[in-house]
Amino acid sequence: MQQKVQTYIQKHNLLTPTGKIIVGVSGGTDSVVLLHILLALGYDCVIAHCNFHLRMEESDRDELFVRNLAKSLKVPYYSVDFETTAYALEHKISIEMAARDLRYDWFYELLVKQEAQAIAVAHHADDNIETLLMNLVRGTGLKGLTGIQPRNRKLVRPLLCCTRLELETYLVRYDLDHIEDSTNALDDYQRNKFRNEVFPLLEEINPSVRQTLYDSLERFEGNYIIYQQAIDRMKDEIVHNEAGLVNMDIEKIKKQIHVPTLMYELLHPFGFGQAVIRQVTEQLDGESGRIFFSDTHRLLKDRKYLMISALNENDELEYEINDDDSFIELPFPLEIKKQAIEADFQVSKESNRIHVDTSRLTFPLLLRRWKEGDSFYPFGMNQHKKVSDFFIDNKLSLLEKEHTWILLSNNEIVWIVGQRLDNRFRVAKNTTEVIEFNLHTS
Repeated sequence: MQQKVQTYIQKHNLLTPTGKIIVGVSGGTDSVVLLHILLALGYDCVIAHCNFHLRMEESDRDELFVRNLAKSLKVPYYSVDFETTAYALEHKISIEMAARDLRYDWFYELLVKQEAQAIAVAHHADDNIETLLMNLVRGTGLKGLTGIQPRNRKLVRPLLCCTRLELETYLVRYDLDHIEDSTNALDDYQRNKFRNEVFPLLEEINPSVRQTLYDSLERFEGNYIIYQQAIDRMKDEIVHNEAGLVNMDIEKIKKQIHVPTLMYELLHPFGFGQAVIRQVTEQLDGESGRIFFSDTHRLLKDRKYLMISALNENDELEYEINDDDSFIELPFPLEIKKQAIEADFQVSKESNRIHVDTSRLTFPLLLRRWKEGDSFYPFGMNQHKKVSDFFIDNKLSLLEKEHTWILLSNNEIVWIVGQRLDNRFRVAKNTTEVIEFNLHTS
């Protein structure tokens, strides 16, 4: 089985031959086998154990076992104690979710401190098919049918190619000490209900159901790759991001092959559930102005676009641009470049790329949201205009107004970002140097 795992690691490019690996070890069969295989394959392992203090004396027993295991193997050992129940109550989440968040946050902290290449955890093939069924019961898109992925950022799962039976057989073959977690026999957790109740019933119907689901996962993975390539092409045509606002072209959506499926893929990443996605889909030809909410985002159905923005953004945030800055990431990607006026120089006529007379700017510049009462001199005009009136003239939607940023120099508007340059900062006949501001959009 060691060679099987090594082949899987190489196939999915999970680990390199050198570099530390943080191995999550609970002391149970799965993690003990994972550790043994990685060490046998010559990897440089560091043991990480979490004590969640959820099972009274058992939790401390587990910690002692893993500490002694590390000592016997002469492998570096680190542990952490969590008040999991208190964390779950404070954050209003389940115990399972609290344990997961605490565990992985600590694993990544340890990864950085140890300068390790990856975190290895012991999910296996049976975990994968359980996840498949759980996703089906909860409701899922095609992505949910692909199960657990072998890699998620720096987190790797080298045992996904192995069944629980193979791990148990390996444990006996090498006579490996381990401990049993009593909660595995209980049905308090959803996964255990599938493991202890649902699968035995399915095996009565089809004794080979586990192998059938293993094979299905592999096919679903291939199907998803092809499917996602098609979805990505559609998104490239339909979705436009600009300064924190996501616009989706309604007419282009309506021309696609299966609109309900596309709408799920477009809106689900923003936290919209199936019921709301169905409502939005039904309103594609409806009147503009309807607003829909997820826990994290708001969607406005405009005349031409579905416009999505994040909730709870801090409108009071301000960002400085210094004289030596050439690129900023927040609040949006903006390239800043000084250049002398040359014979072949041409002033940009694009709304997302402007040229400003350097001599008229006072650094640091400031980026902030527009406010009521703001006014400026629109390019080509010699009299000021309220920004709110400019919005009306240009028929900006509610969300477009809310997501408009302005660039200021010495408290004077230089640019309504992505829309209009202020006339006072334009390139004139006597301008010798300009600064180009290039708003990166996708």
